[in-house]
Amino acid sequence: MSRTHRDVATVGVGGPVGSGKTSLIGEFVPELREQGLDVGVIANDIMTQEDAEALRERFEGIVPEDLVTGVETGACPHTGIREDPSMNLRQVDAFLDEHPELDIVIIESGGDNLAATFSPELADYYLYVISVAEGDDIPRKRGPGVVDADLLVINKTDLAPHVGADIDTMTRDARSVRDGPHVLTDCHRSEGIDSVVEHVRSEVLFA
Repeated sequence: MSRTHRDVATVGVGGPVGSGKTSLIGEFVPELREQGLDVGVIANDIMTQEDAEALRERFEGIVPEDLVTGVETGACPHTGIREDPSMNLRQVDAFLDEHPELDIVIIESGGDNLAATFSPELADYYLYVISVAEGDDIPRKRGPGVVDADLLVINKTDLAPHVGADIDTMTRDARSVRDGPHVLTDCHRSEGIDSVVEHVRSEVLFA
């Protein structure tokens, strides 16, 4: 995998509103820290710092407070991660100015539809998160996020019985529309998180 001009690995986390992006980051970042990695986290949103504040609270004592921050795009969430990632790139550089030892920066997109993707200038690798609560037809709708992401995360599997979603159908369709891997996760029970970490380490950190 090619690395951008910055001397740090960058991983994007995208997906629709309510898919569980923030919860997923809240689960796998502590695992990266337990493995001895220095991590920074950027949460994108249109006009709020709410996700960044939630993650800062979640990571208290785990990730230094100045390495968890928000970027307010002020426009469509696509803008800050795809069309013009300059705000995020500046924040990555700001992290590195203060913490040159950083191993990886996680960049959460603002909630969007199935078309959200990350500029390769910003993310070396990106996860796309969907929720079973959005319907088990989501994978076969073939949005660019679902099809092109390096890793598709089918999240909130614990809700499947309550919303009439068939996980077997979702996994079958994911295999049909994608060349890359997918992972099933349940953040409430921390299920599947190890697999997400393994993909990130093997594909981004080469370890």
